[in-house]
Amino acid sequence: MKRTDHTPLRRAYRRALAIAATSMVLICAGAAGVGAQTATDAAPGPAPAENLQIVWEVASRFRLFRDEKDFQRHVAAMRGSTVLGAEQALALASDGRGWARDIVTRLCVDAGGRLQEQCLRDGVQENYLNPTEHRIAVRLIGRVADAACMWIFDDGDEKSRSIRAPCTESVNLSVRHGRTTVVLVEASNADGTTRRATTDIAVRDLLIAGLGDSVAAGEGNPDRPVSLSDEGFCFRQIGGFRSEYYRPGRVGFSGNKACEVAPAANEDGVLWEKLSARWMSAACHRSLYGYQLRAALALAVRSPHVAVTFLPLACTGATIGAGMLASQTAREYFCGDDNCPSSLPAQVGELRAMVERARRRDATRALDLVLVTIGANDIDFSGLVADVIIEARTERLLFSRTGVISSVEAAQRTLDRQLPRDFARLRSALTPLLGGTLERVVFVSYGNPALAGGARACPGGRDGFDVHPAFAADGERMRRVASFVQDRFLPRLKALATCTGEAKCAGAQAEAMTFVDTHQAAFAEHGVCARAESDPPFDRECFSASGESFETSAAEAASAPLRCSQPASAFRAYAPRARWIRTANDSYFTAMTFPKGWSPSGQLPSDIHDATWGILSAVYGGAIHPTAEGHAAMADAAIPDMRRLLGLAQTEMPVVAEPLPAPSAGQ
Repeated sequence: MKRTDHTPLRRAYRRALAIAATSMVLICAGAAGVGAQTATDAAPGPAPAENLQIVWEVASRFRLFRDEKDFQRHVAAMRGSTVLGAEQALALASDGRGWARDIVTRLCVDAGGRLQEQCLRDGVQENYLNPTEHRIAVRLIGRVADAACMWIFDDGDEKSRSIRAPCTESVNLSVRHGRTTVVLVEASNADGTTRRATTDIAVRDLLIAGLGDSVAAGEGNPDRPVSLSDEGFCFRQIGGFRSEYYRPGRVGFSGNKACEVAPAANEDGVLWEKLSARWMSAACHRSLYGYQLRAALALAVRSPHVAVTFLPLACTGATIGAGMLASQTAREYFCGDDNCPSSLPAQVGELRAMVERARRRDATRALDLVLVTIGANDIDFSGLVADVIIEARTERLLFSRTGVISSVEAAQRTLDRQLPRDFARLRSALTPLLGGTLERVVFVSYGNPALAGGARACPGGRDGFDVHPAFAADGERMRRVASFVQDRFLPRLKALATCTGEAKCAGAQAEAMTFVDTHQAAFAEHGVCARAESDPPFDRECFSASGESFETSAAEAASAPLRCSQPASAFRAYAPRARWIRTANDSYFTAMTFPKGWSPSGQLPSDIHDATWGILSAVYGGAIHPTAEGHAAMADAAIPDMRRLLGLAQTEMPVVAEPLPAPSAGQ
């Protein structure tokens, strides 16, 4: 925001202060039993504004939140802390149940996860893209314990606003968006001395968008995890000597829990859906825990003179072609009491439409920053995961034929041929939205999920993957995938984003994105196989390192599917733990997702006990995705570059304490 010359306004304020000072002196003199005096006689010259400062901040400045109390919870948690430290503190305060479980119902999004054009925030209706006002709190700091303050605010309109209040109290008001408001305050002490200070209030509203895939969206971390039943729920198995197995079900499900009972006209499926986990956007598995939202929120927390208008558009399952530049299939079709959309518009197209709509109301409105993570789905990383964890022969044959299982060789071919072309298309689509240069596109890279410290791969086995009988992470395949990700995929992704190495761009300087990967070293110490004595008691007791977490006897598992002494409901999805990557067990216990949009043919299983549902429910809720702690670490890595690109360190309005001359007679 450009600074303007406010000399005329300051003159007007001096005149206003002279009138206000006269009134206050007469009031004080009358109260003290002193005869009437002129302003010049009664008002001594103002004392220097030593140790007297005006400080102000924007209230509820993360505009996705409808309630100030939700924002203040994060202000308190981040005081003197990183995003990761705040996440861990909030997790402990919620007993591992998660801080977002209630906030998710108080957002400027509708039930389908779409941003609301108009949002009721703290009782005031606002246009989300184009706010006209910002609520602020102003206070005076210094030696003001016994002083009375006269505040005057002027934003250039003919009539200024004045407020009298004790100097120890904050003054709350709304200021105009896009205007600078000059503030003058006179602090009058009981002994008749006065001090005056001034500052400018100029709220900078940042428009920040989040684009990309499941990691960008926050997959694996539903805002309200599924509520687990302590009783078993039956799934059929594909082939093998056992035809069925039991795992914890969903609390409140009153339908058929046994495999041998035929469902009644899919009524079970409807009941099951209504008890699902809650997401900010179920169609995209978009979560408040995602690193993009956490980074934007942290900017708002740490920058009291800005407001942040965040546009969450990332969607699980997205590739550059299907998701970023073209429409994609929704992950789920059921959103609470409303239906989710079955398909979702292209993220870049949706962002373009939002920016154009904002500019129609305010020609100066511009996109300040874009956060992006994309590329894993393009090389079919989920297929690599399936190759690693699906061990049973029957399941491997079935999913190999249907294209669910992929290979490192196939991923490498895509990395060499298709991904560079798609990145060029993405750059072309984003460039016009950011004024012809992509420096303010912050590409946050992935963390390698399969490392056990340094460059050493996790050993494999059933630890964290025994939620399904067909799962067991193959050690050699794990090593190959971890090596491919570390040595080929991540470096290639960086080259494509930054236009370096073999991925040079035609206009390299203008087309290079800002790349963030400083979190990768930390992820190497917190891979999917990480365990520690500080892990939650449930994890240590109930998730067997040898893969023996669940009761194998169908008769016993129907009522008590876990072998440990704790009930399934004791699992805490957001308790701090050593691993920053969701296992298949975590995914089932946290989200238990039965995705509707997984099949290109649209053919869904006949009932919820189907063997395919059993496999998908263990992985489609975020297996091999960052936990909330992992996302917090990614946000911490992104914030320094975000602040630099936005110039926050240089342009945040300083607090100014400036003595003004005493009002003279005749003013």
